[in-house]
Amino acid sequence: MATTPTEYPGQDASQPLAERIREAARERTPLRIVGGDTRAFYGRQVQGRPVESETLSTAEHRGITFYDPVELVVSVRAGTPLTELEAALAEHGQMLGFEPPRFGEAGTVGGMIATGLSGPRRPWAGAVRDFVLGIRLINHEGIEQRFGGQVMKNVAGYDLSRLMVGAQGTLGVISEVSLKVVPRPLTTHSLHLDLPLAEARRRLAEWGREPLPISAAAWLDGALHLRLEGGPSSVAATRERIGGDDLDNAFWPALRDHRLDFFTREGARPLWRLSLPHRAPDLGLAEIDDTAMLHDWAGAQRWLRADVDAEALRRACREAGGHATCYGPCPAGIEPFTPLPAALAKYHRNLKAELDPHGIFNPGRLYADL
Repeated sequence: MATTPTEYPGQDASQPLAERIREAARERTPLRIVGGDTRAFYGRQVQGRPVESETLSTAEHRGITFYDPVELVVSVRAGTPLTELEAALAEHGQMLGFEPPRFGEAGTVGGMIATGLSGPRRPWAGAVRDFVLGIRLINHEGIEQRFGGQVMKNVAGYDLSRLMVGAQGTLGVISEVSLKVVPRPLTTHSLHLDLPLAEARRRLAEWGREPLPISAAAWLDGALHLRLEGGPSSVAATRERIGGDDLDNAFWPALRDHRLDFFTREGARPLWRLSLPHRAPDLGLAEIDDTAMLHDWAGAQRWLRADVDAEALRRACREAGGHATCYGPCPAGIEPFTPLPAALAKYHRNLKAELDPHGIFNPGRLYADL
């Protein structure tokens, strides 16, 4: 049975948000859109801040507006804390399949959509945009528009709702989002296998050809970490077959939220996020060694801690079929996101001009000219 909004108290602040946007459009005032402000590190920094502009907070616009556990659909306002949404889903034995990083208690649903980051489960379950059914967006005229719906059959044609995933708030203010949710697994067990990277990658390739209940795989500090999820018998049989030592399941939330020592150590070198085909070879750069790497997503997402030439790194990633993002504070003169090819950059500029003609939404957050 679907739940009603009164079961999840919240606050509709869409009208004040719309009025502030209309005012900003009239005055041509750039807006820095924030929810919990936990993801400010991600994207371009202008004088130490993501956007040189006035702050528009969505934190008061919160609450679950619709939830049908039977149909596995939830609609939630953008300022709702991610932890609050996950707690409501857990009461019904459900969760967000893409396992988004939370970055603390203040992280919001809007920030989750705007950055489009997914957790360790992503290769097996899908990315953020794969679960978005519809979005309500407040445009540059202060008008709330609806794209998509609450079922997959409504997601057809030019899908503007999923276009907002990863757009960093540069195309409008996300007001509400409808998402698919999934059941929580019956059994979870994690394993730790001491393996060199090459052997770990070989085994992952072998296991990937079989229907094993693996839902996360990461290599760090000379060991392969695996998470098995599913029915008790399937998990037990796979655990027996793979071997290794038991691993505390807490490893995965720590990886998901970037709380492992690899991410948090003080005085660390720049952090790079490499998105590559999972079977891509080593990049062949002298500055990179196994101790500086964390391989997540069975190798498709690689984290690098190193002082490395950005152009050489991005060229190596491009040749391997991927790209590199400077994650967090970047060295002077380095753009966080890989520069776009001229043809693709033109499409981005045209889209920005169409949806944000006055340039008021998070200008410069993705690229300097957007």
